[in-house]
Amino acid sequence: MVEQLFFKKLNSLCTSKEIFDFLRSLEVMSDIMASGALQRISEVEVDDNGLKNPEGVLENEVFRALCFQFEFGSSKLSNTGLLTALQALIKLHIDPQSTLMASLLSEVEERLGKGQLTVKNLCTLGESLLELEGPSCATLEQIVNHMQEKDIEKWSPREMVVVYKMLQVTVREGEHYQGLLNRMNSVTLTIVSQLSPKFTSMILNSLVVLHQTQAVPLVTALCKHSVKHIPYFTDDELINVLEAFLYFGHHEQIFTEALETHVPESIFTMHPQTVSKVMQYCCQRMILSKPIFDAVAEGFISDPDRFTTDQIAECIIPFGTLNYLPSSASSLFVKLETVLHIHFSQFQPHTLLNLLHSCVLIQRYPVNFLPKIFSPYFLQQLQAQPPGLDRIVTSKLTQLFLTVTLECPFYEGPKLLPKYQVKAFLTPHGSLDVHLLKRVKAGLLHLLKKRIYFASEVSTPYFYTVDIEIKLDEEGFVLPAAQCEEVHRRIALCVDGQNRFCVNSHNLLGEEAIKQRHIQLLGYEVVQIPFFEIESLQNCRKMAEYLHKKIFPHTYRLSC
Repeated sequence: MVEQLFFKKLNSLCTSKEIFDFLRSLEVMSDIMASGALQRISEVEVDDNGLKNPEGVLENEVFRALCFQFEFGSSKLSNTGLLTALQALIKLHIDPQSTLMASLLSEVEERLGKGQLTVKNLCTLGESLLELEGPSCATLEQIVNHMQEKDIEKWSPREMVVVYKMLQVTVREGEHYQGLLNRMNSVTLTIVSQLSPKFTSMILNSLVVLHQTQAVPLVTALCKHSVKHIPYFTDDELINVLEAFLYFGHHEQIFTEALETHVPESIFTMHPQTVSKVMQYCCQRMILSKPIFDAVAEGFISDPDRFTTDQIAECIIPFGTLNYLPSSASSLFVKLETVLHIHFSQFQPHTLLNLLHSCVLIQRYPVNFLPKIFSPYFLQQLQAQPPGLDRIVTSKLTQLFLTVTLECPFYEGPKLLPKYQVKAFLTPHGSLDVHLLKRVKAGLLHLLKKRIYFASEVSTPYFYTVDIEIKLDEEGFVLPAAQCEEVHRRIALCVDGQNRFCVNSHNLLGEEAIKQRHIQLLGYEVVQIPFFEIESLQNCRKMAEYLHKKIFPHTYRLSC
């Protein structure tokens, strides 16, 4: 009863002076009360910058009396008193080499060696040592070994989180705690609904660091559970959750919907790193969320200076990748151009190339910066930094050059030298839906009667590969695909499967949009065959009827 009243009063005090005055008024204190007082002092006097008033705390006679009691009476302390005092003194940045800390640590190690510490004690000790010594602390492994002998089903959520945290730093190659992790993952699955935002984020982070790709049921449950916590996550916690979604390849529509509510409401207070991580998540998962993208655009326009160059790229590139212009596009790209003029030299070369390439995907042409991009100096910088001038990098350079050639005839700056140009653009892995292409080819064969009248996966002289090509003469006759003379019109059929669109959307991805735009400018008549128009067609006859209307809306004739 005395301790309950003590802690009720203690927790109502908000300054170290109030706490010291309160402690002076007491005639006697148990070690648990004394360690609790130290803990409360650390809570009110320590912030992100450290101890607020070092002299006022460390030189105070009451504080020194408490420390004296712990230093010379460490062997008589209860486990709770000993470990709470140690934790508080670490937070107060007491010198680890002092006789006080040496006495407490020696006593703790002795009790640990004798197996006298409970699960709660072990977790408190683990947290303290992580803060005091970091991942290099050898004692952490000893603590984990003791934890393996405990009944996991009786652990509290906090204890589970602390053990995951310790395993993050103790599990190294060649060391085997997977059995312990498997048991922990199974038990954690049963308590997911009890986890706070902080604990949810921390466990997801641990699962990523520990490469727990086999813990699918737990990851799925945590991801679903995280939805209700989105408004309450700190910036760092939300980043951990998003990184877990990315690492495990997970996607929840309700998670995206929750972000669509949270991001627009918080965009002006959200940390730039969190904003860029949200955009990275959307980009990698191909999620075009107009509420999120519009909000991020507004956030960037209002204060671009709070973003680093990498964060700027991470926020802007998804607009191009997912082929979306926000409602404030004109203001967004004016602001981006201003930032580039001021901070051009601060961007890493590959980051800058990726950023400018993403702009041309959505017809925003960085002509003022291309003379620098095509300069020998910049190309040398690209070459000098990983991944150098590999096929992907030279493809982006070539596409930039092709874009200004086709879409910006007024550009008169330096050209990209032929030695830096690719002969053909890489087809993104999996971008061609082979099954869909097979169905369309079957429909064309039914329509045109002979296979000679169309060609598939045709390499053009203009870097791009056309899914299906049909040639017509001047009178509109369909010519054999192999014929090169008297070709008056070329029709390019773009067989666009789901993987060429944003997730759950009919919005074409930027890479495919620019391809179709360019092959049209290069003389092809582009006919788009999107999956959502043909997935319900059940046989070749219906496919042929669809293709007839799509390719030859009026009529067609075969060359004899």
